[in-house]
Order: sequence, then C-alpha cells, then structure tokens
Amino acid sequence: MWIVAALLTMFCFGISNMLFKITSGKGVSKVHLQFIFYLVSFLIMLVYGVVAEFSPFNALTIILGATIGILNANGNIQMSKAFEKGPASITSPLISTNTIIPLLSAALIFHEHITLLQWIGIIVMLSSAAIIQYVPSNNSQIQIDYKPWLYRILLSIASFGILGVLMKTSSNLHIDSVNILVSMYGGGAVYLFINSFILKEKWQRTEFAIGSTIGCISVVGYSSYFFALKTGVASIVFPIVSLSCLVVVLGSCLLFKEKLRNYQIIGILTAVAGIVLTKI
Repeated sequence: MWIVAALLTMFCFGISNMLFKITSGKGVSKVHLQFIFYLVSFLIMLVYGVVAEFSPFNALTIILGATIGILNANGNIQMSKAFEKGPASITSPLISTNTIIPLLSAALIFHEHITLLQWIGIIVMLSSAAIIQYVPSNNSQIQIDYKPWLYRILLSIASFGILGVLMKTSSNLHIDSVNILVSMYGGGAVYLFINSFILKEKWQRTEFAIGSTIGCISVVGYSSYFFALKTGVASIVFPIVSLSCLVVVLGSCLLFKEKLRNYQIIGILTAVAGIVLTKI
C-alpha cells in the first residue's frame, strides 16, 4: 500500500505544480495563492483532527510542523518564480533532484536497508529525471533567463530537500501525522499572512479558486506522503515522489505545447522501470 500512497503523492504534487505553472506570469500573487491554499488545508485538517480526536500536541510537534510548512511555502514560491524564467518541462525535473538530500539522509542517518535491485531502481529513477531535463546546447527554441532561473531552482531544491529530511524525522519520532499537518499548514499560513502584509499585493478572485483547489490536493498528497514514509522505505518513497516532474512534463506538452523529445520519452519509460525495480 505504501507504494500506492507514494504514487498518489507523486500525482498530487505534479498536479499542484502544474497549477502553479498555469498561474505563472499572469499577475497572480504567489504569496496570496499559497496563503489561501495553506488556510484551506489547515481548516480541512483541523476539522478532521477535531472529529478524529487529536493526539496531544507538544512544542516539538508544533515547531517541526511549522518549519516544514514554511520550507514548503518557500519552495513553492521559488518554484513558481523559476517557472517564469524557464520552461516547466525543464524546471520541474531539475527541482525534483531535491530528493537526493532526504534520500542520502535515509540511507546514512536513519540506516535504512536497501537491496541491490532497489538501489538500481533508485538510480534509474534519478537518472530519468536527469534525462528528462537535458537540453541540447544548440536548442534555440528554449528561452531561459539563466542566472535568476538557476538561483530560484537552487533555493527551491534546498527548501524541499530539507523538508524531506524533517518529514522522515517526524516519522521516526512517531509523531501523529495529523498533528504535524495541522502545525505545518498553520505555521505556513502565518508565515504567508505576514509576507502578504509586507508585499501588499492586490488580491484577485482567481487566487481564492485556484488556491482552494491546490489546498484540497495538498491535503491528499501530504497525507499519503506521511503514510508512505511511516509504513514504507523512505529511500524508495522519495525518488517516486520526485517523479511528480513527469506529470508537469506531460501536462506542459498538452497545455503549453512544449514538445516532448525522444530522450524525454526514454526518461519517462525508464522512470516507470525504476519504480518496478524498487518493488521487486
């Protein structure tokens, strides 16, 4: 079941990233969009927690959850800004390489046992992301504002990478995922609310609609993510989730007419092969 949960997380994150891409360059505030998404997610998890009866909260849970929320918010903001500087079909796969950070922590810090075939599957999945993002140097059709684009990508990779390590830490500490998610969305919402006052951007109706949609998707994605980390092998879960870039690549081809090249098709096929190998 944890493989299914990881795949569901992959699709949820991919769809959310596509929605961020769709709003890029259209005057929609990235901070407002995320604030609505965090607020909606917080309310959903709060209601669920009240109905299901919360486990006792403590300072560690709140601090850890809030930190994850802030890192996720910052990672999404940087990713949205990177989308404005380069094509989604390249940007998303590059950001997906953040999985190397929690992957190494799972193997080195948390001492997870991984078989040879599973290691091969992990390497195949990471290689697939590299194949998909490859751009020939003579490709004049792709417009990239290189320095700010790379800067945003690196910030996003750092945020999502550290976030993954903290999520695995919370799982190892056996902290209730509902408590973590409430703290995560609550902490992130406060962070974004403060940012909205500082930036003083104009609010738009579309921000409420799209933000609410992303919020609902995020609850499903992160709930599945925590389940997969608690019941499965994190060193396999992280690479599978990183393949959310495939959803963005395929979505970009359909919605933005970004052409899928032969080597990208190979990357998609090898990614699927990698998932199969990790399950053997």
